[in-house]
Amino acid sequence: MSTVALALPLELEDSTSMQLVRHGFELSIRCSTADELASQLVHTAPDFAIVAASTRYLNDRLMVEADAAGVRIVALVASDAERRYTASLGLLEVVAADAAWSEIEMLLVGNPGTGEVMGKLRSGMVIAVWGPAGAPGRTSIAVCLAAEIAASGATVVVADVDTHSGSIAPALGLLDEAPGFAAACRLAGADALTQSELERIGQRYLTARGSFWVLTGIGRPSRWPELSGERVTAAITACRDWVDYTILDTGASLENDEEISSDLFAPRRNGATIAALRAADEVVAVGAADPVGLSRFLRAHVDLLETIDTDRVTVLMNKVRASAIGPGASGQVRQTLQRFGGISSPVLVPYDQPAFDAAILTGRTIVDIAPKSPARAAVAAFVRERLLPQPEPPARRGWRRRRAAVTA
Repeated sequence: MSTVALALPLELEDSTSMQLVRHGFELSIRCSTADELASQLVHTAPDFAIVAASTRYLNDRLMVEADAAGVRIVALVASDAERRYTASLGLLEVVAADAAWSEIEMLLVGNPGTGEVMGKLRSGMVIAVWGPAGAPGRTSIAVCLAAEIAASGATVVVADVDTHSGSIAPALGLLDEAPGFAAACRLAGADALTQSELERIGQRYLTARGSFWVLTGIGRPSRWPELSGERVTAAITACRDWVDYTILDTGASLENDEEISSDLFAPRRNGATIAALRAADEVVAVGAADPVGLSRFLRAHVDLLETIDTDRVTVLMNKVRASAIGPGASGQVRQTLQRFGGISSPVLVPYDQPAFDAAILTGRTIVDIAPKSPARAAVAAFVRERLLPQPEPPARRGWRRRRAAVTA
């Protein structure tokens, strides 16, 4: 029997407790404030908590304590202001205060048809997009990869794993009040991340060329502890069974936070990025093709290769242009990477600022806004040749028979 804790006004508390008992739940504790409930979670250890979506009954402390105790919170909202408040906390498990009990119960126990926790099978491909500091174009490339793969007919989700400066949502013109990837990590930490939950917390980028899912990033960098390495890994594992391709837009820093490394259980600010890179099947390392960008990339590339296996890394140099490199820009970039980094066969993406500016202005991808862009063509070729399944070569048995017949 599942146990439920309550933090509700008196009128909601009475009706909710009656429904709980009627439908086979056990009421573990009733609290009058969020702080009271937070202090009781460790001792009572309920499976769920139903709270009112106001500052008295729901706050940051309760969210933290519930995460630590593995308690799933469902908030009852009575107004648009309360809905915005829950979104600002990153809580997406909300239902109208006057909703039927079946809607509340659905959030508590999930859809019986799809309620199995995901992650048992690892079928989908995970691609992490990484790059050093200095805006080499990580987010732009991640979005381009998602758009190109979706255009091929595959199912795709792009997730913002950057704990320093998440930017997927504004780049695509999506609301980021409720960080979808943080919600996925929270559910994964409670062993409750199902396909139905992923579809509920995810947003859709809709286009005739190929729509894809988006798990937006944290709106405030101070919320980085929500994206612990273990939760990120669990959320990525769940995404493998949800879609064919998972694109991860990661942060730049690979530092291990040496100042707190003596505490083995302390959270790491860059733990989400490192976990994403290690969980990925392929890593696209993005650098800016100018003297400063190349210098930054080559220095950071050493750290990347110390973090993950080298055979999973594809180097992609963005913004290739003669005005910053000189004549024969592509050849100079290749030569520099080979000479100072031992990097061969990089992917080169031409500089097309007007196309990316138009995409940012409209909240679209360059696949939609500038399909003939040379930058788009370079990314499309990379996706087609290295990321999508390659068609099997045609059988030549018939050709041999025809040749034998002619020879005879």
